Amino acid sequence: MALLDRLQRSAFDYFIEYSNPANGLVADATSPGSPCSIAAVGFGLSCYPVAVNRNWISRDEAITRILATLRFFEQSEQSRHVHATGYKGFYYHFLDMQTGQRVWNCELSVIDTAILVAGMLTAASFFDGSDPREEEIRASTARLYNRVDWRWSQGKDGFVRLGWKPKGGFLRFSWKGYSEALLFLVLGLGSPTFPLREDAYRQWLESCDWLDTKDGGYLYAGPLFIHLFPQAWIDLRGLADTFSAQRGIDYFENTRRAIAEHRRYAIRNPRRFTGYGEHLWGLTACEGPRRRLVLRNGERQGLMGYIARGAPSGPDDGTVAPWSGLACLPFSPHAGFDNLTHILSHYPRLLKHGRLPDSFNPSVRTTHPEGWISPRSVGLDQGLIVMMVENFRTGLVWDLMRKSEPVRRGLAASGFSGGWLDRV
Repeated sequence: MALLDRLQRSAFDYFIEYSNPANGLVADATSPGSPCSIAAVGFGLSCYPVAVNRNWISRDEAITRILATLRFFEQSEQSRHVHATGYKGFYYHFLDMQTGQRVWNCELSVIDTAILVAGMLTAASFFDGSDPREEEIRASTARLYNRVDWRWSQGKDGFVRLGWKPKGGFLRFSWKGYSEALLFLVLGLGSPTFPLREDAYRQWLESCDWLDTKDGGYLYAGPLFIHLFPQAWIDLRGLADTFSAQRGIDYFENTRRAIAEHRRYAIRNPRRFTGYGEHLWGLTACEGPRRRLVLRNGERQGLMGYIARGAPSGPDDGTVAPWSGLACLPFSPHAGFDNLTHILSHYPRLLKHGRLPDSFNPSVRTTHPEGWISPRSVGLDQGLIVMMVENFRTGLVWDLMRKSEPVRRGLAASGFSGGWLDRV
């Protein structure tokens, strides 16, 4: 466990090193000048309870940081103005680290707001004492959650829109197909003020695809993060909605099967990328080389840059996420540990300051076995590491969210039953 201690602690330190303590905003990545990602803020808020529990920071320091974050989001501008921080209780995907204003012409993001809110709910569940500052955390979280107008994001067809921009309105696409949307659907249906209509979850489920595999099949999504993100917060072991009940599978098992399919794909290695195999797998949304480069087999190949890579249907250009094993530990411990030990022993340059990068591509011809290495670490990756390692070790985040009334209410409204939900 000493190795997990080091890697988990180094991942948490991201949120100390790359945050603005004055407003709680967290940089999207270690890249110079990186703006805040509100999803990274949500992951950071979820990691503070882990840090307090493991004595990495004091309870007082965590409270100070969380309150700075909550006060910023409560007081920041909510309007249709192009430089506002948010609107209708939602927040823009990327914000200036100092001012908190919208940057990069980005969208008002439904999923990233949900991740931010999930982080707030995690903190509110952990800081449950009678101290006035802990009471403020809970009260502020309730106000912020209650003002999100989830219903506004839902179209007449029942589907939730991907996002909104002040000059163009809602984006043309909706959340269809199995995805991390599971998280905002639960939170949106659990809202006591502006809940999604009841048809939101049914419409989404009906748009999902099933992939038949040798171990029985699963609700399909190619990128690994889709299977992992919602379950960083919500313990879905033994819980079933109408679809999973018919299939005799819960979403925890669904993710386990997706991981197994990623491994099988890497073993088959249909495009003959260097390094792929039983212990090197994990295709997901990540940065990658963006130009034509020479591979180790002598071929020159155009590489994809940032894209949501996936298995078994692609896209795939040999770029993998080295943190996959850590993030998958709760679902497939043996596969996760084998992946981790393989990466650390065969690709030692990946670990920099104790922290894993966003991605690497060992197929790119270089003088070292790692090939191309992403120059940055990403807040979402680091937060996922902290949370999933902790869920594997103690189940802390899952335990906290089981106590959260919005989560319980949202799961029930989504049609979930069984497991711990029936025992609460």
